[in-house]
Amino acid sequence: MVKGSIQANPASESFEAQAHLYKHIFSHINGAILKCAVQLRIPDIIHSHGQPLTIPQLASKLEVHPTKTASIERLVRLLVHNGFLAQTKVNEEEEEEKEAYSLTPSSKLLINGLEPNLAPMVLGCLDTGLMASFDFLGRWFKGEEKTIVESAFGLGFWDLLEHDHQYMKSFNEGMASD
Repeated sequence: MVKGSIQANPASESFEAQAHLYKHIFSHINGAILKCAVQLRIPDIIHSHGQPLTIPQLASKLEVHPTKTASIERLVRLLVHNGFLAQTKVNEEEEEEKEAYSLTPSSKLLINGLEPNLAPMVLGCLDTGLMASFDFLGRWFKGEEKTIVESAFGLGFWDLLEHDHQYMKSFNEGMASD
């Protein structure tokens, strides 16, 4: 056996280790999916419809290009997997049952106009610029900056909020919604 090889591990252990790594490598996608659902107002659309929606109905209400309906279906399946939508069956116009999607207790917290509404918290915490500051985590540990935000932006968190009005708005709306 080659020194340093992982072949000494049984195949199942190696597979579990790879799965564990991939879970963490791609975990940022879960936040991106949630943020996208809020940006598209999917919880609002399902809530205002008053009953579960099928993928074609949702795609129509979202007014997405027809070529993107399959992508909406993938988005919705990830939202189901992550517990933000529930899958059910509906009868449309006396036809056969079709898959439809309804809200879960978590997604009800994202409906605009209802309290509490954590949609602004989702958008604020998952803001692209603020999330990018975590790219500087390694640099922060080796540097003298007090915070990761300071490493990323050269400003402290509060100074950044004061300097960038979009961050301030996102932060204020997020905090007010919590």
